[in-house]
Order: sequence, then structure tokens, then C-alpha cells
Amino acid sequence: MTSKTKWKPTLILLAFVFPALLFYSIFVLAPSFGGVWYSLTDWNGLNPDYDMVGLGNYVEALTEDRFFLDSIWFTLKYVVFMVVLSNFFAILLAVFIESQKRSKVWFRTIFFMPNMLSLIIGGFMWMFIFTKVLPFIAEHTIFKFLDQSWIGDPKLSFYALLILSLWSGVGYLMVIYIAALQGVPQQLKEAAAIDGANSWQTFRNITMPMIYPALTIGLFVTLNSSFKVFEAVFALTGGGPGRATQVIALNIYEEAFSQSSRYGYASAKAMILFLIVFMITIVQLWIMKKREVEA
Repeated sequence: MTSKTKWKPTLILLAFVFPALLFYSIFVLAPSFGGVWYSLTDWNGLNPDYDMVGLGNYVEALTEDRFFLDSIWFTLKYVVFMVVLSNFFAILLAVFIESQKRSKVWFRTIFFMPNMLSLIIGGFMWMFIFTKVLPFIAEHTIFKFLDQSWIGDPKLSFYALLILSLWSGVGYLMVIYIAALQGVPQQLKEAAAIDGANSWQTFRNITMPMIYPALTIGLFVTLNSSFKVFEAVFALTGGGPGRATQVIALNIYEEAFSQSSRYGYASAKAMILFLIVFMITIVQLWIMKKREVEA
């Protein structure tokens, strides 16, 4: 085999990949490296002249910016709730749908449909529900507790945000877990039933260990999307009341475009968010891969 023949398959693959790689490099990699550079400057996003400030932006964000630190803690709380609840409800729905005989397609469509809508549209829909529909239901039924200030109360606005996020995101994870459940051999379940195992024991000892790879993906997807949440907060609460529901992404957006136009400072905050997500994701993948091997 000549060297030309040997490299031909590789060159063909590179030719197919090159357009996507070029697009990714121009619109993702280049802006990312640009963000790292601008995070070390005091650029305002418009003026071509700017000065280097080194790590000053990072020091200011982590020591002096109270609103940014508050947004980090709020985002961490949001991430914990979303990671646990999203995957729990997604697995629950996946198991429920797989247990159905004739209505699988209908249930999959119904629960996945919210994921097809923009979170901006979903946020406006749920704002109408929280401000108009629920008070109407409370007025004409016995469910008086529904008549709450879901958007204006700092405590309830967090749960309103969770409801919107779960409504929108659980369907996507559900599809992942349905695919994983369909890959579990039926013979193992039947053998467990013959040995006297009930449904919960079968799920815990057979089904769950075999869908750990899907759980790893689910946790990875939820972690990344939860840390970068923006549309749901922007559409439903706008970070309010006050700054009670301001997440990191919204804080960065306001710093760069809405308030002081400190683009370099906002880039530093974005780099901090990237490092937080990167470190947590590495730890999460290491733990889950270890559990997969043990299972």
C-alpha cells in the first residue's frame, strides 16, 4: 500500500469535517480566545482604545462585586435543584412511558413538546399563568394557596423559575433515559422477577446500574444548561424582584450591555463562569465514570 493510498481515507474524512470545523473555529473558538484577551482589559465594547488591567477584573469580581457573588450563590442553588429534580422527573417519566403499551408515542410527544418552544416564549406563557391563571383558579376553587405573588415574592419567584425550567427541560432528558431503558435486556428483568424481586428491587439493582451512562449524560447536560441559564430568568423575572433571582449569565449580560458597558469586566466574569463549570464538570464526569465501572 502506497503512502497516498494510506492517507486517502483520512483526507476524505478531513474534507467532510473541514466546513464544520471552520465554522466552529470562526464563530466559537475565535470569540472564546478573544474573550480571554478582553477579560484582561478595560474595554467598553465600542472604543477601539483600551488599556491592559491584567487580573484586576478578576480580583474585583471575586472580592468587591457583591451582586456578582450573590449571583454565583443563587446560580449554585438553582443548579443543585435543577440537577436533582430534572433527572429525577426525567427518569420517572421515562419509566412511566416505557410501562405503557399503546400510548407511548402520545406521552413522548406531550412531555417533549415544551422543549420545542423557546424559553422566552415559555417564560411569557408562565408569567401569564402565575399572574392571571393561578389567581383565577384560587378564586373559584378550594385551592386558595395558589393566589400568591409568584413573581414578586423573592422566595416564590425561585420556585416559579424552577417550574418553568423543569417544564421546559425535563422532556429532553426523558428521551435520553427512554433510549437507555430500551437498551436494558428484558431477560434480566424476567430473571429477577422469577427470583422473587419486586419492581423497585429490579429497577434499583438491574435497570439503574445499566443506565448509568445515560445518567452521566443527563447530569452533564443539566449541569451545563443550569449554569448557563439565561432565557428563563430574563423572560420570567428579569432577575427580580430586585436582584433576588439574578443568575451569573444575567449579571454578565447586564454588566456588558445594560448598565456600565464594561465589556472587559463582563468577559472576566464569563471566564470565571467557564472555570466554575469546567471544574465541576470534570469532577462530575470522574465520579460518574467511576460508578459506571463499578456497576
